[in-house]
Parts: sequence; C-alpha cells; structure tokens
Amino acid sequence: MNDMNQTVVKTKNETDRHCPDCDGVMDFDPKTGGLSCPYCGHTEQIPMEEEAPSKAQELDFFEAENTANCDWGVEKKTVICKACAAETIYDALQTSGVCPFCGSNQVMEASTERTIAPGGVVPFQISDKQASVNFHGWIKRKWFCPKLAKESAKPKAFKGIYLPYWTFDSNTFSTYTAQYGKDHRTKDEDGNVETETTWYNTSGRYHEFIDDQIVLASKNHDEKILGGLEPFNTEDNKAYKPEYVAGFISERYSIGLKDAWNIAKSKIIHTLSGHISDKVRDEYNADHVRNVHVNADFQDITYKYLMLPVWVSNFKYKDKMYQFMVNGQTGKVSGKTPLSIPKIILTVIVGIAAAIGIYYIKRHF
Repeated sequence: MNDMNQTVVKTKNETDRHCPDCDGVMDFDPKTGGLSCPYCGHTEQIPMEEEAPSKAQELDFFEAENTANCDWGVEKKTVICKACAAETIYDALQTSGVCPFCGSNQVMEASTERTIAPGGVVPFQISDKQASVNFHGWIKRKWFCPKLAKESAKPKAFKGIYLPYWTFDSNTFSTYTAQYGKDHRTKDEDGNVETETTWYNTSGRYHEFIDDQIVLASKNHDEKILGGLEPFNTEDNKAYKPEYVAGFISERYSIGLKDAWNIAKSKIIHTLSGHISDKVRDEYNADHVRNVHVNADFQDITYKYLMLPVWVSNFKYKDKMYQFMVNGQTGKVSGKTPLSIPKIILTVIVGIAAAIGIYYIKRHF
C-alpha cells in the first residue's frame, strides 16, 4: 500500500477506558447500557452532559452540507494505539475497532471535513449469547432448510457492527389515479358459477406524514439480509457518544445524503401506493385495486444520520458458508440457509393440488 493513500488518525480518549479494579479495557455492555469490564464485571454509567440533547436531532435537508457519496475505494488509514503504540491499518470507512495487539478500543473521530458526523446511535440491547439463541429458534422454523443443517448449524463467533443509516421525515401531498374492481358471480349455460370483475376508474388526493424512512448508507453488506432485520425502533436512539461503540466495529456512510434521499423517495412512494390502495378499497368497498399511480410532493424534509446495531455471523453446511444477521436492538434474525429440494418439490405438488381443488369447487358449487 502506497503511503500517500494512508492518513494517520487519532482515536478518542473516552473509549479506551480501563477498569479501575483490574485495568482491563471496558466495552459497551448491551445489558446495562453502560461500560463493562469483560474480565471482572465492573460496570460504569456513560456520563451525560446536562445541556446536550438526549437524542439525535432532526436536521433540515436543504441546509445540509457534504451531501455527496463518500466511497474512497482502497483508501486506508493508520491508527496508532494509545495503549501499546502498535500501528493498525483500517479501511477508510471504518470508524471503530479493537487493537489486535493489546485489545484496546479504537474509536476514531466521528467525521472529517468531507463527511457528516452521526447524530445518534441505537445502542445494542441484544447480547451475542441471546443472538445465538435467536438464531437457533429462527433456523428451526425454516421449512425448506434440510433437517441435518438445522441440527448441525453452529454459528461462528458473532461480530457486532454499527451500520450507518439515514432516516427521513417528510410531509407528503399526493394526487393519484387508480382502478378498483368489484366481483360478481354469474352462471353459464351449464350452470357453472364464474366470478367476473367490473373495473372502475377513480382519482383523488392523499396526505400522509412519513416518519423515519430509513435508508442503508453502506454498499458493503447484503442489503436483502439487512432488509429482513427491519424494523428498527429508530425513535429509541441516543445522541452520539463514542462510548456507545466501544468494543464494536462501526462504519461511516458511503452512500451520501443526496443519493439516500432518492432511494428514500422511491420507498416512500411504494408505501404511499399501498396506503392509497387500502384507502380506495375501503372507500368503495372494492374487491380489487390496481394501476395505482402516485404523484407525490415532498415538503418539510428533515434527516438524521444514525448508527444501528447488527450482529453478524455465519455457519457452515456441506463446505458452504451461509451468512446471517441479528438485529442488535430487537433480536430479529435474517439470513441465508441451505434449501431441501425434496421439500420444495413436495410443497409445489401440494400447492398445485390445492389450486386444482379450489378451482373445481368454484366451478361446480
């Protein structure tokens, strides 16, 4: 690695706190919500400033600076450990870790001149032990997962990561067009009952306030697995302090505020379409709704930059690794598992047989 691509970064003193009883390095503890010594069990509360906000503040989207993406590719940074003076090379997006030589916590500055600092953090509330328990319960419920995989799946050591997310609030004022359908039954010449649908056009206006639409701000993780961990209770956040990420890996955003808002708008319009469909169905007592087109106007847009907690692990089955994640706040599990082909074939056969049975009943009764 060329030295020109590396910068020396200072770490925060607050997170390299040593236990007063045994001198061990203290980490954030999900059980107590404070700092805890993993060696002797000594605990301390995280000091709070009286005049400082307790939660992340909503910030005006149009007044934000540094809204561009921050993907620095192969850029690296050097961290010199305050405890043992060892040098460690980190990816430029990583903002916290643990010294591999002495175990000291290394939490770097929350932002640089080119980035926005986190406004808040949702601390870990689920321990790695509870994450393991949740994983075993989750995989047992996976119908298409082979029985042998369920019995032998043993997750490797969990890695706790704080991932960057943007959240957006907005007042939305929408106009829409849609079609709704009403079913009615008729009999043909042979006496068979058939269901026909009559379609009608409709249009209208719709208003909804969107609160905390979240957008993953990282390109380094499986977005589908992370989507399975939602929802997070983003309201239950605390104003960012480096102590909350002590002992965990944390990552700075690579998807900037401007691009994140474009992603958020697509998600919000999808949500609005669903809610408008429900509105039309209820308003006309309809059986079906289709072709919903929404034109949304977004006003009073605000944002927060939050760090959300995720446990990451994997297990091995037949020489293949399967990754999964656990929501560090709620304990919800999401991931990939092996598939049992015989179970899939059996399910398809049963489904086809059921569909044929239902069709026969509708046609003759």
